[in-house]
Amino acid sequence: MEISGLQWILTLVFILGLLAYDFFFHVRKAHEPTIKEAAVWSAIYIGIALLFGLVIWFFDGPRYGAEYYGGYITEKALSVDNLFVFLIIMASFKVPRADQQKVLLFGIIFAMIARSIFIFLGAAAIERWSWVFYIFGIILLLTAGNLLKGEVTDSEEGEDEANNFIVRLAKKMFHTTDYYDGDKLFTVENGKKVMTPMLLVMVAIGGTDVLFALDSIPAIFGLTQESYIVFTATAFSLMGLRQLYFLIDGLLDRLIYLSWGLALILAFIGVKLILHALHENTLPFINNGEPVHVAEVGIELSLAVIIGVLMITVLASLYSPKGKALATIQRVQKYSEEYLNLPDNAPEAQRHELSMKLNNELEKSKRIPQKYRDELIESESEYHDLVDRARGAHAAHRNA
Repeated sequence: MEISGLQWILTLVFILGLLAYDFFFHVRKAHEPTIKEAAVWSAIYIGIALLFGLVIWFFDGPRYGAEYYGGYITEKALSVDNLFVFLIIMASFKVPRADQQKVLLFGIIFAMIARSIFIFLGAAAIERWSWVFYIFGIILLLTAGNLLKGEVTDSEEGEDEANNFIVRLAKKMFHTTDYYDGDKLFTVENGKKVMTPMLLVMVAIGGTDVLFALDSIPAIFGLTQESYIVFTATAFSLMGLRQLYFLIDGLLDRLIYLSWGLALILAFIGVKLILHALHENTLPFINNGEPVHVAEVGIELSLAVIIGVLMITVLASLYSPKGKALATIQRVQKYSEEYLNLPDNAPEAQRHELSMKLNNELEKSKRIPQKYRDELIESESEYHDLVDRARGAHAAHRNA
């Protein structure tokens, strides 16, 4: 079944309309979204994406509908993983919280453009050369291996992304201020027009978006070869990513096994692509250029594997001994910081409640095995210093 030109046009208008609405009614005025605002709009965008899948199912058939949902879930999971890097980049450049929305929206738009280019190049290559599936499969297997290597070696890939070659070149070639001027890309300093760090942030985000596209596009082509499904699943997975960032900002670190889950999904799709390439084989040095009769993985099984792996990944991250240890350590840090940030006229009941919560989590933290403490606490001395300052502040208040 071929997707009509009218359907393409209506879809593009709808997506551009959502982006325009997001900019003019949410991002144009710099502000930090509340948890409620982020939750509501995240739910709205996910709801729109799911309803769009039903539209595809009704108009284009259950096969395309299932392929859309498989692609959407996979791309959404990869997008959440990408938020880790965005978080590191914005922390590295110390982007003001209120201005992070515009950076994220730029990243989403740039990602959509970059991935659209890769989608149509990939579709054209697949149509002309079936052996491209071998390359896509190998790319995904290598990506899965790199994800696991990063977990095993504890590499700080995100920090490299924040200081990539383009950013270093821009810093050398152009004068950049050390301060932000709102969300402006350029400002005037000593009568000269100069760059602000905001432009460098967007360059870093844009550069990483291109790298993300190299991973995500082969992944979704492993689930469907229909360009319309690839484009829409990718586009809707990116929509609402800005709101999701502010909603799960504090929860991202809790998903400690996300990279393992994504590695398994990408490896599974990589194998699926190679099996498909063998089934469509035309390379003369493989089976004399004849197709190899191997079992192929259907979209129903693919969807089940993707959803199953993600569910196990989230549950393991939250409820495993390591996940629970991390949650306890984070709560100790959270309550310590909240107590130190209390105003001098804070109610006694609030001080007592925070102190009780901190002491309760500290008791739990004593039962955390040392191997988890070594792995999860970046600096033991800073961690203890934060706790000691909070407890000392409470003791000083009681003795005052």
